[in-house]
Amino acid sequence: MSYETKQSKLVYEFLEKNPHKHFSAEDVYFALIKDGGHIGRTTVYRQLDRLVLENKARKFITGENEACCYQLLSEECHNHYHLKCSNCGELIHTECDFLDKLASHIFADHKFTLDGSKTVLYGTCSKCGGAKI
Repeated sequence: MSYETKQSKLVYEFLEKNPHKHFSAEDVYFALIKDGGHIGRTTVYRQLDRLVLENKARKFITGENEACCYQLLSEECHNHYHLKCSNCGELIHTECDFLDKLASHIFADHKFTLDGSKTVLYGTCSKCGGAKI
């Protein structure tokens, strides 16, 4: 069991209040500062990494030159796929039988297992005009 500080509690509670959203460490830092929290930027990064190591949060790496984002793990948050809008940057969780079948095909025919926590498909969300098919 890890030692809990005021700062670690602040970070955890912020993620807990926003269970279905993804945040960069910078997002978390600025939100906590805006709400009057007394926490350093390095502490936010350290606490997020600790939550990942303790399997309390998931870390998403969505691109080579992009910041990582974090989400609190919950009973309803399990392996699923992610859609990232190239325009606004929104990261969307999606559970899709077709993508599950694709992952099964890739394993069966190519002996390769997809990691759903790191699988990101890029495109344009409906808010940015992506529904023009």
